[in-house]
Amino acid sequence: MATPRTRKAPDPLKARVLVVDDDERNAFAAREALEILGHEIVVARSGEEALRLLLKQEFAVILLDLHMPGMDGYETARLIREHPRTRDTPIVFVTAVFRDETHIFQAYQAGAVDLVFKPVDPFILRAKVSVLADLHLKTSQIKRHAEEQQRLMRENASITEARLAAELALRKARERQDSILRSLPVVFTSRMSLHPFGALFVSDSITPLTGFAPGRFIEEPGMGLGRIHPDDVGGVVDCLMQASKSGAYACEYRWQCADGEYRRFLDQGVWVPGEDGTDGEIVGTLLDITERRQLEEQLAQARKMEAVGQLTGGVAHDFNNLLTVVLGNADILLRRIEEPKANRQLAAIRSAADRGQTLTRQLLAFSRRQQLNPEPVGLNRLVRDFAPLMKQAVGEGVILDLQYSGTEVFVSVDPGHLENALLNLAVNARDAMVNDGRLTIRIEERSEPSCEGVIVVADTGPGMTPEVLQRVFEPFYTTKEVGRGSGLGLSQVYGFVSQSGGRIEVQSQPGEGAAFTLTLPLTDLRPAPVIDMEPAAPIPTGSERVLIVEDDPAVLSVCLDMLNGLGYRCEVAIDAAGALARLQADPSFDVLFSDVVMPGGVNGIELARQAQRLNSSLRILLTSGYLGESGLEEVHDFEVIGKPYRNSELAERLRAVIAQTPDRRASAQA
Repeated sequence: MATPRTRKAPDPLKARVLVVDDDERNAFAAREALEILGHEIVVARSGEEALRLLLKQEFAVILLDLHMPGMDGYETARLIREHPRTRDTPIVFVTAVFRDETHIFQAYQAGAVDLVFKPVDPFILRAKVSVLADLHLKTSQIKRHAEEQQRLMRENASITEARLAAELALRKARERQDSILRSLPVVFTSRMSLHPFGALFVSDSITPLTGFAPGRFIEEPGMGLGRIHPDDVGGVVDCLMQASKSGAYACEYRWQCADGEYRRFLDQGVWVPGEDGTDGEIVGTLLDITERRQLEEQLAQARKMEAVGQLTGGVAHDFNNLLTVVLGNADILLRRIEEPKANRQLAAIRSAADRGQTLTRQLLAFSRRQQLNPEPVGLNRLVRDFAPLMKQAVGEGVILDLQYSGTEVFVSVDPGHLENALLNLAVNARDAMVNDGRLTIRIEERSEPSCEGVIVVADTGPGMTPEVLQRVFEPFYTTKEVGRGSGLGLSQVYGFVSQSGGRIEVQSQPGEGAAFTLTLPLTDLRPAPVIDMEPAAPIPTGSERVLIVEDDPAVLSVCLDMLNGLGYRCEVAIDAAGALARLQADPSFDVLFSDVVMPGGVNGIELARQAQRLNSSLRILLTSGYLGESGLEEVHDFEVIGKPYRNSELAERLRAVIAQTPDRRASAQA
């Protein structure tokens, strides 16, 4: 009896990634970032070299630099798409120059599947390449699997003399294969090539994925299509119908599992022709990508919120400069004019500016650039003390249900901003319930997965649709009538909680109310004893020499009027270079009062450091309307007053800085 020839097992599949970049440093950085994936990284220094490599080798993904000498990324991509061998190879454009919408649109027209901006985050680059490489490898694995099945069938038919031995060997191979399939998080399928594409084979791994046994799919041919989300059925049918023409398919859809929940599947495979004129079958794999899509959506939402936060923070910065001028001049005129009617008008101007200041504070809260003063706070005590005001805010028609933790929960947070966040949530709930319902505030302490303090604010209102839920924290987004809300309340809460090192989550469905969960890290510190407040003191004045540094002429003018009115002897500069020149020429200044964000490449913090090197006894007070990326995120010990500021606030902060001890000033200088 002839002995079957033993075939060598095929080598494991390995993807190739082509990096096209004329800059050796960028190519090296990409190689270092992707090396951990275990794929083969090939580097081309030009578009011409890339095209030569693509004609010789197969690549899972191409990382293509847009800005290259000679043949740029657009031309290279066009030639790649025109060649039959490479027209389906995914292209990810990498650029540090072309960031505007026109070039981004042109990049996608040229055939890009994605776009990455330099400097590239290694994590993001690995994630994008991993997804595309995995898709390439899975498709290759399916093709190899189909080829292997055909080979086994041909060999099995040729061994007629050893039928019994072959059957026993095949049974063992199947048992081993089933064991492997059960251990993999991938479902292998075989289905008919005609509608409704009834299942011929489904691996056992389908059960933990869907809650249904494999036999259920074979017994009920229409089950596979029947539980697909109605919005996705048409696309899936079209995709499977094209499988016999194109030879392969790949589609993504939502499928209703046994528990009633929809999960998102990636279904991909190849068409295997039948023998003797039969219709053949579709062989493929099923992957659960629900968590991956959720993470991608969360990442996209986080990027969108960060972009909106940067925009609103910049707007707040410019608006605060304007409000500084309005409030400053109103305070000055109120001190100089005694005519009652004019005083009423000035008071109205100041009141409107105060409302504008509240608006900018909300914008800065969302963009996580507000000035916070965290301290140890007991959540039970804070909510208990603040409950009367919340009760007054929600009205008599709303039942306020306070559920305290069994033991006090201590977190490090700005208590004023936390109270404001709770008030925003309470008022929002009151409006949703139309002044009639139950508002529950529950305090908890959690130890898993980390030690956290939790405040849950839940209402019995009408709830939110998924569309509203997705945008609920966006600034200026509101479902209220015009004039009943600015759309900044929830965005302010979002920014405050994020800046405090916590997170906020919301759960809601139409008809089931809404529950906001504020989670803050615990602290081992405890609140300081309460000290009785002393009566307000008169506005302090002084006679010291002050150097004012401000690039905005209107803000500079009102600041000069304020300090002159308080008795100080002032001189001005519009940038750091002018300020340092004055300090070198005249070292007798007592105080440097400077804006943080200034033109010329030197911000207020660096100016303060250089100034104290010239005069170690010089007092420093900084001001800013927006704590931006290049501003007060820099580590320093200087005092800061936020714009807009009142005359009295500026006077008090200036006297406090002048009264600093030498040890404190030396610490700031260091």
